Amino acid sequence: MIILCWSRQIIYGRVGRIKTSSRQDDWYIVKSLSDEAQSHQPRKTTMQQVATCLTKVELFNNVAEADIGLFAALAHEQQLLAGDILFHASDQTNALYVIAQGSIQLLDADKNGEHSLTVFSRFEFIGEMILVAPVHQQSFTARANSDVQLYRFERDALLQLLESRGDLALTLSSTISQIIIRRMEHASYRYENVAKLYRSSGERTERDLLGEKQVPHTAYYGIQTLRALENFNISGITLNFYPNFIRGLAKVKKAAALANSDLGNIPKGLTAPICQACDEIILGMLHNHFIVDMIQGGAGTSTNMNANEVIANRALEIMGHQRGEYQYCHPNNHVNCSQSTNDAYPTAIKVALMDANDELLEVIHALIAVIDDKALEFADVLKMGRTQLQDAVPMTLGQSFRAFATSLRNEIDRLRVCSIPFLTVNMGGTAIGTGLNADERYRERVVQHLCRVTGRDIVLADDLIEATHDTGSLVMYSSALKQLAVKLSKICNDLRLLSSGPRAGLNEINLPPMQPGSSIMPGKVNPVIPEVVNQIAYKVIGNDLSVTLGAEAGQLELNVMEPVMVESLFESMEILKSGMDTLGTRCIKGITANTEVCANNVRNSIGIVTALNPYLGYETCTLLAKEALESNRSVYDLVLEKQLLSKEKLDTALAPENMVR
Repeated sequence: MIILCWSRQIIYGRVGRIKTSSRQDDWYIVKSLSDEAQSHQPRKTTMQQVATCLTKVELFNNVAEADIGLFAALAHEQQLLAGDILFHASDQTNALYVIAQGSIQLLDADKNGEHSLTVFSRFEFIGEMILVAPVHQQSFTARANSDVQLYRFERDALLQLLESRGDLALTLSSTISQIIIRRMEHASYRYENVAKLYRSSGERTERDLLGEKQVPHTAYYGIQTLRALENFNISGITLNFYPNFIRGLAKVKKAAALANSDLGNIPKGLTAPICQACDEIILGMLHNHFIVDMIQGGAGTSTNMNANEVIANRALEIMGHQRGEYQYCHPNNHVNCSQSTNDAYPTAIKVALMDANDELLEVIHALIAVIDDKALEFADVLKMGRTQLQDAVPMTLGQSFRAFATSLRNEIDRLRVCSIPFLTVNMGGTAIGTGLNADERYRERVVQHLCRVTGRDIVLADDLIEATHDTGSLVMYSSALKQLAVKLSKICNDLRLLSSGPRAGLNEINLPPMQPGSSIMPGKVNPVIPEVVNQIAYKVIGNDLSVTLGAEAGQLELNVMEPVMVESLFESMEILKSGMDTLGTRCIKGITANTEVCANNVRNSIGIVTALNPYLGYETCTLLAKEALESNRSVYDLVLEKQLLSKEKLDTALAPENMVR
């Protein structure tokens, strides 16, 4: 029997082998099992090879050796090319997969794009829910990181075997129950690492200065990261909260590997695997293995070692070795070659902050565009301007919004200027700036490679000793973030005032209603979006103080307080980006003007008397204002009644185009 299938990615026969292709719109022929059996053609993988693989998979740990062959007989080999999709989120779960070679990345997606959850690699399995739930949809997308060899177990065939062998069903159920319990235990703690939820129970032994520790076999991090995880359970904010920082670390490590390769400091065969591991991290892979708390002792050593260990273990995997076999690629000797935390860590910070600054500027531009649209929409809406919350002189609502936009435009220039010092780095200075343990040629070479890797004009500091302990650029940039936050808060204060009421307030604009405003007062709607942006501003202002104190605490040749400074900066940038996006899309974009309310406020205001100063003089205008207040009459009526100006001249003086020019 031949089944002809049309596909854009991967074709699954109900049973049978699966062909894959990176090309689109290709025809595939999928043979059924019966056809393959009749053809007597040898399979690519022998039953013994499959059985050997299954004995190393946690799911089959408790299955008797004599019964492993029963499962091996159900396996269908499947090949994926790097980038191929194994399944999409919401696809029906119809098979269990065991990875024989390569690795598969699990991805989640939201409005901001895809996010890496974890990576499955050799001897791990996916899709065990077919043994637990009769009908199950995938929650995530699975994509091949590299060329992958899988063994696919069809749901129906697997369930048929378990129905006939109740002892095997009990064995697998017990194993799956243990896995689920482990996941529930991890879920009961604060977020550390999503990858833990999918980790097998195997462990490897690693050693360091203080002794030995058991590291989860599937973890890409190692013993020093594990120690940091135990020592610094502080904020719950881990490195993987800030992808730009992780990418910055990977870019620095890649540049270092290339420079060391040029100078013969590491074996040639290690350069490509290390660079590939860094490239994968830059693309967003393996981020959930960066699990160290952002706030840590040690001046960032734990962060540096987390990166070194993940890169080393991924490079080992690329070379065909097991994680932890550091004799082939060592976190310190190879990935960290010619470096110290004290030059690699601050350089990664600067690289990451430049990337994060670009993203921040994009969000500011988007917010300004929304405000500009409103300035144009409200260009002809006359309203009262106010100083010290008192009536001042007329203006247009459009002018108010145009001023908001101009204020934010000024911050774009300031942020650009304050990010320029990030282009100056201390790579090659190693421990204190003297360059100990680094080739004299390394510092120039690594900066050249860093320019290529980042696409930026990075330069080496003139004085590496000063650059190693100086954090002035962080202080200056934090100040720029604070100023942006202050301006955003002022804009939100204005929006809250202008929309106050609606009956007993200014009520000159309407904010889009987002949610009911009270659990007791019916009909109340609060300005929740400006309120949350106000609170973001307070947090950024507090973070700026943390950065300032951290910089002041530097001593001698190193500032060990950089971790809290870095966490404060990245938090400020992230919440500012989210806050500005929310403010623009969920508030300002939907604002409407109460044109008649604005016009009545102008007509009834005493403030318009200011426009008559050139005609009547300050003293006369003061008397008019006083009388208008006391008699509750309009300035306009009093001027005509006292025949101080003709109606024609008065109308000219109070014409909107003359008052708001």
